[in-house]
Amino acid sequence: MPMKNLCLSIVLLAAAVLPVRAQESGVEPFSAEHLVMMDRISSTTVSPDGEHVAFVVRHTDREANRGRTDLYLMENDGEDLRRLTADPAGDWNPVWAPDSQWIYFLSSRSGSSQIWRIRIDGGEAQPVSDLPLGVGDLKLSPDGRQVAFSMEVFVDCPDLECTTERLEEREDDDRSGMVYDQLFVRHWDTWKDGRRRHLFVARVLDDGTIDEPIDVMPDMDADSPSKPFGGASEYTFTPDGTGIVFTARNAGAQEPWSTNFDLYHSLILDPRPQNLTTDNEAWDTTPVFSPDGSALAFLSMRVPNYEADRYRIVTRNWESTGNQPKVGPRHWVSEDWDRSAYSLGWTEEGRAFLSHANHLGRRALFRIDARTGESEILVDGGSVKSEEHRDGRIYFAEDNFRSPVQIFSIDEDGGDRKQLTDFNTERLAKVAMGEPEQFTFTGANGDEVYAWIVEPANFDPDRTYPVAFLIHGGPQGSFGQGFHYRWNPQTYAGAGYASVMVDFHGSTGYGQDFTDSIQDNWGGWPLEDLQKGLAAALERYPWMDDERVAALGASYGGYMINWIAGNWPERFTCLVNHDGLFDLESMYYSTEELWFPEREFGGQPWNSRAYERWSPSNHVEKWQTPMLVVHGELDYRVPIGEGLQTFTALQRRGIPSRLLYFPDENHWVLQPENSLMWHEEVIGWIDRWTKPGEAR
Repeated sequence: MPMKNLCLSIVLLAAAVLPVRAQESGVEPFSAEHLVMMDRISSTTVSPDGEHVAFVVRHTDREANRGRTDLYLMENDGEDLRRLTADPAGDWNPVWAPDSQWIYFLSSRSGSSQIWRIRIDGGEAQPVSDLPLGVGDLKLSPDGRQVAFSMEVFVDCPDLECTTERLEEREDDDRSGMVYDQLFVRHWDTWKDGRRRHLFVARVLDDGTIDEPIDVMPDMDADSPSKPFGGASEYTFTPDGTGIVFTARNAGAQEPWSTNFDLYHSLILDPRPQNLTTDNEAWDTTPVFSPDGSALAFLSMRVPNYEADRYRIVTRNWESTGNQPKVGPRHWVSEDWDRSAYSLGWTEEGRAFLSHANHLGRRALFRIDARTGESEILVDGGSVKSEEHRDGRIYFAEDNFRSPVQIFSIDEDGGDRKQLTDFNTERLAKVAMGEPEQFTFTGANGDEVYAWIVEPANFDPDRTYPVAFLIHGGPQGSFGQGFHYRWNPQTYAGAGYASVMVDFHGSTGYGQDFTDSIQDNWGGWPLEDLQKGLAAALERYPWMDDERVAALGASYGGYMINWIAGNWPERFTCLVNHDGLFDLESMYYSTEELWFPEREFGGQPWNSRAYERWSPSNHVEKWQTPMLVVHGELDYRVPIGEGLQTFTALQRRGIPSRLLYFPDENHWVLQPENSLMWHEEVIGWIDRWTKPGEAR
């Protein structure tokens, strides 16, 4: 629960996590160019014998305007680091074979995404699959004799050839019309074409290839893994390898306003999916079996049709009995742990779980007792991910405000921390970055609210600096301790700005009540927190220039920029709105996941006045602040009409404004050259209005 302490400084930046400020005046300030070129570590995975760590590194290819990915391998102490693959097409999703000698992975080197494998002692990669459709979301059975993966298929097709032929027929058809009888018609950044993402299982043959794959969810008009962001964590093989437990939302026409994801069990040789979680109408996901196979654990919400409810850890006893397993009642393990688990994995002895979760402006690593639910923090200070327990040590990836992801290990009690990788060290040594600091203040409702600041690069305490006031999206998110590749405060630090970031009411990591408090309150307590948080920062840090402050935000942050324009109109020199909401009614009728606005605003526009109450469009007559509007054509979460309406309102009122439009980007800006353009326009815009004597 939020506490009610006044303006307490929180010094959480231990030297092991964030380096002490260096004399950086001799190096160039950090910029978007540096950000785009950073190597990015992901998909950390430890070999079953605990001897090696495999992971993916994304390198930016400026000429091709894309990121390419390769597999890397090192010993468990970080020694003998080597690049395992180097194909220009890219390789990802490494999965260890049980013998720890082979790594299976996905690659597009054959022209489509297929399964490959490579020995850890080198040699050429070998193809495992040659299927007519692209493959995703790879996982091996416990004995390594079966492989599971996803493919996009037409549910009514009896085989893969049917799906392939139907796609070819569409390609050859001169007619372009598409017909829909129900929602979704489009989702995230893709128009629906009738296919579903289904899980398949195939035997691994003696020569390393696979036999004919079996669809383990036949006739299910549902996706697994879920779209758009689901992955291999949403399914698992049963301990005996005879079945699959997977996550799917089989909701029919209610799919766009339902979060009733269930766990299903399906035998591989006789696939007839059976729902294991009919007792819960909210979200169930991330199934993992205990090391001895006697229990199934998973993450579960309690509130239907609400994506930001707290994920609790649940266990159920499991006994394989042929056609259908015996599954015991739910045990809500973490009911008293007021954090939402982002991941779930058993410790090796099966007595506890490891999970990372947002926590007071960071993303910490927790250990949760599997019987009592008691939790303890093992790592806190940065943003943790990809944790695994192997042979008495815990391996994980972590980033922070001053460093991209690196891989670390600790002992079982959180001590003996060792850094195993040092990617980007040479790049970082050549740039000046800002020093971060966290503080708290008393916000709306008298609650304690957390905030971060990042000093300008090459900071001089005798100077005053303009401020970039960054507002996070979600809104159930956090502008916490991490190295972001779209909204990184170091790009503003390098441009001579102090960054201020407030985790207002609605943010995650401060208890579920704090997260829930934004519902039907979008422009209320969050705005009050932002106002009080900025005032507290300006008072606390007198080197911040209170007359030169620009506000920037995306998604909900973009909504708040529009709300600020009409409800705090005289505070900022300029505003930047990326993919922000303008009219809540029009947004409802054009977005895709309807459960979100229906929960946030207590119904639909025809039966809830909250849409009108909190809509920025109703305050346009008070707008006066110059604004840059950024929007992507492929953004179906906050469709392009919201950005166009915002820009139209600004232009019609004669307010200095600019529209940056990306025809090939979605809710995010992902392509390297587009990212550089985004930063050039955004920083150029705030320079123009906030540093007029220094405008570019």
